[in-house]
Amino acid sequence: MADRVTVIGWDGSPLTRAATAALSAATLVAGAAHHLALPEVPARAERIRLGSVDLAARRIAGHRGSAVVLADGDPGFFGVVRTLRAPEHGLEVEVVPAVSSVATAFARAGMPWEDAQTVVAHPRTLRRAVNVCRAHHKVAVLTSPGAGPAELALLLEGVHRTFVICEELGTAREQVTVVTSDTAADHVWRDPNVVIVVGQGPEQRADAGWIAGRHPAYPRGLRGWALPADAYREDTGRKLPDTTGEGESPQLRAAQLAHLGPRTGDLVWDIGSGSGALAVEAARFGAAVLAVDSDPEACARTTAAARTFGVQLQVVEGRAPHVLERLPEPDVVRIGGGGVPVATAVADRRPERIVTHASTRDEAEALGAALGENGYTVRCSLLQSVELDTSAWSERERTVVFLLSALRSDLAP
Repeated sequence: MADRVTVIGWDGSPLTRAATAALSAATLVAGAAHHLALPEVPARAERIRLGSVDLAARRIAGHRGSAVVLADGDPGFFGVVRTLRAPEHGLEVEVVPAVSSVATAFARAGMPWEDAQTVVAHPRTLRRAVNVCRAHHKVAVLTSPGAGPAELALLLEGVHRTFVICEELGTAREQVTVVTSDTAADHVWRDPNVVIVVGQGPEQRADAGWIAGRHPAYPRGLRGWALPADAYREDTGRKLPDTTGEGESPQLRAAQLAHLGPRTGDLVWDIGSGSGALAVEAARFGAAVLAVDSDPEACARTTAAARTFGVQLQVVEGRAPHVLERLPEPDVVRIGGGGVPVATAVADRRPERIVTHASTRDEAEALGAALGENGYTVRCSLLQSVELDTSAWSERERTVVFLLSALRSDLAP
């Protein structure tokens, strides 16, 4: 095992005294081509071109002497330190950090970034990274070949975002370009690059600025989940259409969200968005949401609800199942109406989970059979909720509904 392993971050600025000292004593140096070309790298040292970090870690583990690993930016932030410290390699490392490429990108853009999400995009994780860009106002994307600005833009089709693309940070070829997401795919971008993806509307701000990342919004003092449908519509001073009913029951919505489990990186389809309540709550969990409804007024209500709670979601006006053909692949789906044809069309897209509801047992059986025949394990519960008038403790309203939850059979326990 190497006697000493030092990981040095490099951001284009002159190396620190600690970094220079570690390099001067190194008998093995690993890094990219531009790192190995630095004049501080000893001519006598063994050099490893850093492609696979795991392969380099094995070489370092078998080396007798002092090893140095050079990496761009802060190597402890989505960098090589985690891999080198993995139990299978058994390496203890000293780290000489540099400014991370994400911090540098925001500095070049002149933007604050404590409210930003940070994701790494590889070809295998690109879709989830795009879903974070759909769901959040400000996202820094650490890209890779095959998962760069053009690929991000293509998967964001129909969602307007501003891209701040920072190429080859810290080098003489550094360049910062601002484009819209609908034109980013028209260019060829140099690696490595960082993309800052900025959504529409004002930046989200917390009163005290006490936490990094997306700040939860509680407008008008509203705290919690499964709020009444009226809480998700802007107060416009005019009478709004009644959107209550079994499909808008807060109790049903809470149960549906519990079965869906929306999370950051997911894409949720909410088919029949109605008041927008479920779509907004799923977005508040950090998921990307496509809210679908054939009623223009329902689409307007969902847009207003998203604005009220400060979440980013996409509203699609159209009738299911036909409108679903052009939507990107979902992770979980809530079906608010449409019956067996919509359930079958959704199952054909193979999301992990589907939830829906029915007002009668016959309807529930038909939906359950359709989902079961299409490769889903289905469970059904009868939910009954009774709202009481607390002034007299008398029954005000009773709701009875069948809740169906379907899990793709290959994922079922």
